[in-house]
Amino acid sequence: MRLRDRIGLTDRRQRQLTRAMQVSLLVLIGLGLERGSLGIVVNATIGLGVTQLPAVLERDYHIPMDSALTLWITAAVFLHALGTAGLPGAETNFYRSIPWWDHLTHTLSSSIVAAAGYATARAVELHSDAVSLPDRFMFVFILLFVLAFGVFWEVIEFAVAGAAALSGTPAVLVQYGLEDTMLDLLFDTLGGVVVAVWGTAHLTDVVGAIAERLGRTDA
Repeated sequence: MRLRDRIGLTDRRQRQLTRAMQVSLLVLIGLGLERGSLGIVVNATIGLGVTQLPAVLERDYHIPMDSALTLWITAAVFLHALGTAGLPGAETNFYRSIPWWDHLTHTLSSSIVAAAGYATARAVELHSDAVSLPDRFMFVFILLFVLAFGVFWEVIEFAVAGAAALSGTPAVLVQYGLEDTMLDLLFDTLGGVVVAVWGTAHLTDVVGAIAERLGRTDA
């Protein structure tokens, strides 16, 4: 039984939660403009754009993105954007005031990356008789894929923060030192483990659709 069934979260309720977070992202954009915070505006705007991705994948590429997957993606980007803003009137954002907030968002975000890597690799395996990916290999592949992306993201954070410091402009992404980077990678790994152990069952339809599309592309 899937998690959403265990907790009684219906498709209708999942869609409602997704819409509520999308509206909240619009509010965060307005809050960022009101505060004159480039970081809030950029993170909330990108997050809102990402929430439209499931609909685009389903409409244009016929990849099934059910309400649970859409909620999963939306929650990850919403919590990140919310973390950059905090509560109205607060002096600091959630990333600075709540010690575990960064860990939560990294785990969620890395689970999305892990899911994308898994779905793509499995689809290639189904599409090609020359490719065989044993379950143990897939577990290791998901972890390495997530860690590689995590390292890439940390490099981007470092570069963006460095460029902002040199130019004297507010940083859109902030890095808090070596310990923070190591913890980020640790929780990235946790997100990968969650997908490797429990999340793959939720991606069967997506894998099949990608494999079918690969077949149509090569035909």
